[in-house]
Amino acid sequence: MDRKRGEKLDLGDPLAWLWLDEALRREPYAPAGLAEPELAIALCHRDGRIREAALQQAVGYTVLLPLVVVRCADWVGQVRERARELLAEALDVETGVALAPLILLFGRRGRGGFAIELLDTVLRRASLEQLAPLFVDTDRAVRRHVYRLAAERGLLSPAELARAAARDADAVVQTLCADATLAAVAKGGAYDEVVGPLLGARSPRVRSAGVTLLRPAGRADLAVGFLADRAAVVRACARYVVRQDGVDPLPLYRAWCAAPEPVPGAVIGLAECGGRADAELLWTLVGHRTAAVRARAVAGLRVLDVADVRRLWPLLDDPAAGVVREVTAALLPSAELVPEEWLTERLGARWPRPVRVAAFRLLDARGGGVRRRAAEALSDDPDVKLRGWAEHAVKRR
Repeated sequence: MDRKRGEKLDLGDPLAWLWLDEALRREPYAPAGLAEPELAIALCHRDGRIREAALQQAVGYTVLLPLVVVRCADWVGQVRERARELLAEALDVETGVALAPLILLFGRRGRGGFAIELLDTVLRRASLEQLAPLFVDTDRAVRRHVYRLAAERGLLSPAELARAAARDADAVVQTLCADATLAAVAKGGAYDEVVGPLLGARSPRVRSAGVTLLRPAGRADLAVGFLADRAAVVRACARYVVRQDGVDPLPLYRAWCAAPEPVPGAVIGLAECGGRADAELLWTLVGHRTAAVRARAVAGLRVLDVADVRRLWPLLDDPAAGVVREVTAALLPSAELVPEEWLTERLGARWPRPVRVAAFRLLDARGGGVRRRAAEALSDDPDVKLRGWAEHAVKRR
């Protein structure tokens, strides 16, 4: 297999690959004059001396920079240092944006800090337009990193930050951009541009930021509409804003709960700011035709610490899984008051899975022989997960 140094490899020729294998095994260092495909293989060779020698030849090959990034975290010190020198010389804004996903991925591993610091130095010189591809990268770690850098540099306007907080699917990006929005408008207003996107976001954290801005924006009246939000953090922010505006939310909650079709968020909101005197209104909603209202009513009774075990345990047969979960949570502190025989019957396969799970959780909470008998009753349950819980309970006795 005679071949001249520097001659281009025909990758379709099996003999070329045999030559490359023999050359790398025969010589302690990478042969000079390797082409790109050969260099790529040499950069991944198991011998550190060959990887180091290949790095010397990789200068000028932009296509090989991803492998240089990998070698920056090499376990051999000499290879690692040479790769870092080469990356520092080659990395500019264009290549930094292109390599950011790979650099951040390897940054999660040991010895990856150098490449990330170098990347940050380069990206701090990038314009908003140059960073644009990273804001929509599929890797959430990349988006987190670039949004953090952009927020620190003030590259994004409050409106752009608000839209990003509302649009991005990652909770960390949502929180980062929402907080940056609050900080930005605190310095210079622009409330009208940010409140709309924040209030319309799916994320509770982002919506709560929007509600917080309603008072300084002079629109505290809009906070009333968020008193019955599905998220507790948003309801809490809304109550704070309306109280600052001189409105007591409690009468509003009571009126909403007395309506024929109360909003579920209003039901739990009544418990969050009401008192035990509101328990009777919540009890009337325990039998409401809407499952979400029933579930929030039970949750509200638990919040007010007025859960009556005898009145609640029949609700374990509710057809809605959400109601069954809330009833179970309310009964757990007093599980011993629920008849064992009644619960044991509901371990049978004819009962819906949420009911069987609830019955087992309540029996398991009692411990001892009750737990053992419940676990034995589920030893052949058709549900694999429930059967596994039962097996684990037996081991805990």
